[in-house]
Amino acid sequence: MLRRVLVGAMVLGLSSATSAAELQPSTVAAFDHYVQLTEQRMATELPGSFLRIDSLPSDQRQAGYIRLLAGEVITEQLQTLENGKPIAVSSGMIHHWIGTAFVKGITLQKTLTFLQDYDHQAKYYAPDVQTSKLLQRNGNDFKIFLRLRKHKVVTVLLNTEYDVKYTMLDPSRSASRSVSTRIAEVEDTGNPDGAEKPVGKDSGYLWRLYSYWHFYERDGGVYIQLEAISLTRDIPTGFGWLIRPFVTSIPQESLTFTLTHTRNALQKP
Repeated sequence: MLRRVLVGAMVLGLSSATSAAELQPSTVAAFDHYVQLTEQRMATELPGSFLRIDSLPSDQRQAGYIRLLAGEVITEQLQTLENGKPIAVSSGMIHHWIGTAFVKGITLQKTLTFLQDYDHQAKYYAPDVQTSKLLQRNGNDFKIFLRLRKHKVVTVLLNTEYDVKYTMLDPSRSASRSVSTRIAEVEDTGNPDGAEKPVGKDSGYLWRLYSYWHFYERDGGVYIQLEAISLTRDIPTGFGWLIRPFVTSIPQESLTFTLTHTRNALQKP
């Protein structure tokens, strides 16, 4: 009986959380400011610590490499501060995570070739990616389409587009920056090719997604680091105690899913 009550409360909370919301200009401005400060931090760190693990104290760094070489995916929640204080985001939530995995026995070139094969990514990242398509390529600049699916009591389908730029730093290191340019929620999940809700006037499940990849060929394989910053609507008043931990787990799960499936795909014959 208690379990039914809790499940009912969760469904009610999720229904409220995914009801219509409107992306406000102030929310976008706060997110853009957060990204700007974060990218400034990345630029200063890049020359000395290409991988976050290399910026850790020696004992933590050594323990981290042992875990990575043993096949573990390491994730960590980050928060960019301004003058030592959190950046306020009205009517929204910023989710900031970083993760690292090691793929044994592969090369940097094989890694990049696989990730740039956007027409076939749905094959390797299902069920989170339902459809993947390359829209345009100009050298190392890509425009891509991904239909994303998320299921946590409720199911959400999102038609998303991104600008992706790859940069070769040296023969063993490369990086990429992926920026969402359009995110639209599908009205009826039973009809994926059907109508969309107006962009920015939907359930607010995902409004922005910026992803930063670092690839480092070393130690007989490739270290893959993914830092992701996403924007969603805030949790409606009255349901925070129940819904907030539930919703905020999704970005970490997506990060782990992406890194794990990337490694598994690359290690297949």
